[in-house]
Amino acid sequence: MKNEQKIYAAAGALAVVLGGLYLVQKSDKEEMIMHTPGAASSVSLPEVKLPTDDVDKVTKIEIKNAAKGEVVLEKQGDSWKLTKPVVYPANQQNVKSLLDNLKELKLKDTIDSGKNQYATYELDDEKAVHVQVYKDASKSLDLFFGKSGTRGQMTRLSDKDGIYVASGYSSYLYTREIKDWRDRDVMKFEDGNVISASLTNENGPFSFSKSDDKWTGTYKGKAIPNFDPEKVKDMLRAYKALTAEDFADDKSASDTGLDKPSMLSFTLKDNGGAQKINVGKTSTGSSRYAQKDESPTIVILSSFAADWAAAAESKFQKPDAKDGGTDSKGDGGKKK
Repeated sequence: MKNEQKIYAAAGALAVVLGGLYLVQKSDKEEMIMHTPGAASSVSLPEVKLPTDDVDKVTKIEIKNAAKGEVVLEKQGDSWKLTKPVVYPANQQNVKSLLDNLKELKLKDTIDSGKNQYATYELDDEKAVHVQVYKDASKSLDLFFGKSGTRGQMTRLSDKDGIYVASGYSSYLYTREIKDWRDRDVMKFEDGNVISASLTNENGPFSFSKSDDKWTGTYKGKAIPNFDPEKVKDMLRAYKALTAEDFADDKSASDTGLDKPSMLSFTLKDNGGAQKINVGKTSTGSSRYAQKDESPTIVILSSFAADWAAAAESKFQKPDAKDGGTDSKGDGGKKK
């Protein structure tokens, strides 16, 4: 065989070998991609987000969280109500935020096609956050959320084995404390509409009246010396949009001091009635138990509002009344 023919034969053999090697490497690479955790799936992923048109049709949401118990929210008329673990008006904005987030959910990847790794990714029943969304009696969404990381939120579906990576999930919207699912509003009024206020506590009765936008105050039936009308306005600001810091459903009136409370009342102009609240003893720190008039719910108020209920006369006086100013006897408070 001539040298030229030998060269052509060798080149042909080399091409066959290289072609075979390429096919083997290509096959190995594809196999590796198919089984590498986090590799993007070439198959279409299930749709999990709540369609925008369905948001107004949702009637119930159940959230089971191993760390914080089970929450059930149900729509009654145009409003949402918490029905488990307690029956109470829901925080409407927090429910809306949750529904808005459900519209953003999207599966973007797969991790595993089985269920052996559920515990590893905290997708087992014991640790996952289980969210079920209903439209009337039919279930619209049924999802489990586990660990989250740089790649996204680990997720599984109730009707399909496998571990998925989801985007759009905001965990804090689903794992709120029970108190944050409740409507925390306790009292609302326009402070400019208040024409009188009264406070009765262990120090004695206080009474405040407004005339021509000017406040006057009495303590035990006598004018408060060195009275500071700005202090009354401060008190009104503390109560005009009063919210609960927490709730005390497991406490009784005697536990909270509400059997012998301090009593606050704010009377509104134009026959607007009165807003009344009873304030008890301290719960933790300087927060206090309280109960709005005619409401069975015992709430906890922050010290910003609660401290006014325990006020002494000096709290409504100008600062110099505490240091050499006119005292309650009108003698200037000077030592003899």
